[in-house]
Order: sequence, then structure tokens, then C-alpha cells
Amino acid sequence: MNITEFKAHLQRHPDHELRFVLPDGDVIAAHAHITEAGRVDKTFIDCGGTVRKTSICTLQAWVAEDVDHRLKPGKLAGIMSLAEPIFHGDDLPMEIEYEDCSISQFPVLEVREVNGVLSFQLGSKHTDCLAKEICLPADGGCCATSGGGCC
Repeated sequence: MNITEFKAHLQRHPDHELRFVLPDGDVIAAHAHITEAGRVDKTFIDCGGTVRKTSICTLQAWVAEDVDHRLKPGKLAGIMSLAEPIFHGDDLPMEIEYEDCSISQFPVLEVREVNGVLSFQLGSKHTDCLAKEICLPADGGCCATSGGGCC
């Protein structure tokens, strides 16, 4: 889900209960604070030697001891509006950053609105080889070829 779609859902249901559902079905505590709204740009070289760039919008969810706090979708839409200048007009994919034993980032996949609850379903991120044509050739892999960078 990109920024535009995410924000539209928030604006359509400004007073609903806001919920973020983790991939395993658990939910981030309802009293979580969104402590950051940011743009993360990553420039990297893959194991095949190709320079790549990715950009995402990330919201950091932090659970404090303030159990009476409840962030409404309308308030989060306002936070997103404040952050618009750092997105540079790009409609970036959305991710939620959350710490539960370790810090993880979860892509926002879809949204459901049921009985006054706006639930954003979060997905999992996985590692992957972006140069499979180089690293996984039919002749036995990158270590069997000279110049392969993935070993």
C-alpha cells in the first residue's frame, strides 16, 4: 500500500479505532504512539554488481506505558500531512517499524474496516538475491564462474 491509499483510508474513517495487525495475527497495542513518520532511501549494490535504489515511507510504532493513549486515524492522517515535504511528492510504499524483541519493518498490505475498527494488515519482509541470473547459473552457482560477486 502506498502513501496516497493509506492516507485516504485514514481520512475516510477519522474517528475509528486504529489497529495494526502483525503477520502472525497479533496486534500492535492500541495505545502505541507513532513516534516517527519518515522517508527511508536505500542505495546499494547487489551481488551481481548492479546499483539499486529503493525508497519507502516508514512509520515507527512505539508502545509506552501510557495505556490511555489512543491514536485515531484522523490524527495519523494529520501526521502524514506534516511529513509530506519529506516525501518529495513520491507515492512511496508504506511500512510500519515495530519493536518486539527486535526491530522489524512490516509492509502495509491491505486494510479492513469492520464495526468502527480500521485494521491495517501488515506483511513480512524477506531477503532475496536480486541477481539470480548471475548467482545461480545452470553450471553450478556463482563460485563456479569467474567474476561472480555473490560468494
